[in-house]
Amino acid sequence: MKDEAKDITTQPIEAQAAPEGEAATKTLATKTPDTKAPAKKKRTRSSKAKAAADANAALEARIGHNFADPNLLMQAITHVSALKSGRKRGDSYQRLEFLGDHVLGLVVSDMLYHAFPNADEGELSKRLAELVRKESCADVAKSLGLLDDIKLGSVGSSADARLRKSILGDICEAVIGAIFLDGGHAAADEFVKRNWTERMHKPRRPLRDPKTVLQEWAQGKGLPTPVYREVERTGPHHDPEFRVAVDLPGLAPAEGTGGSKRAAEKVAASVMIEREGVGGGNDG
Repeated sequence: MKDEAKDITTQPIEAQAAPEGEAATKTLATKTPDTKAPAKKKRTRSSKAKAAADANAALEARIGHNFADPNLLMQAITHVSALKSGRKRGDSYQRLEFLGDHVLGLVVSDMLYHAFPNADEGELSKRLAELVRKESCADVAKSLGLLDDIKLGSVGSSADARLRKSILGDICEAVIGAIFLDGGHAAADEFVKRNWTERMHKPRRPLRDPKTVLQEWAQGKGLPTPVYREVERTGPHHDPEFRVAVDLPGLAPAEGTGGSKRAAEKVAASVMIEREGVGGGNDG
């Protein structure tokens, strides 16, 4: 009897094992989706990384250089305002701009030396100044579509647009510096020649200072020296824009704008030169 009692009591214990196993199985099943959650995050990160890689590849294609070190390109288009706290100003485009400015000057000087064998030092210097000025660099940057690639911090929407335009020439020089560091002189030389050769043969403005040209023309006509007057100043103190008019007796005033009074005066003089058909403003 005692043996039978033992047999009877053991059966419920064994019978209870199955439900526990099923419950355990159900518990594991409910936890399975949680173990897959990180995979979704990984896919999200991968898609963002792919988008960034595609954007970088598109930028390199426009520039015409595949960077072995993509960080150089990112640095070349990064303004100081976009740097996170703790990072140095040297992590922005500024150091690369310094380098690119001199690389550009060297390559263009070599281009001019071979393209104009009969030009003297004075003419070559004028041509060089025209080709490497900030406005020319900004034109190249615009043609490459770099305006929207510039990385800025929170500076306000209106300041954002002005700042992008004002540093566009600097960014172009920084890109040249980045190409030089990444691919050497040959790569930088190829970039500059590809973007400056046509400009070298077709100057986009008088090689001589337009104010000088206008003054000499006025004197030749028996007119007094042109008078420049500030019409308007707009924008913040750190990034102003001037509108200047130039006056000559018997002629309608001509106006120009620029980031400085002198720059605006030059534009105003150029406007009057073109309008009045003044010769001698382009010795190329």
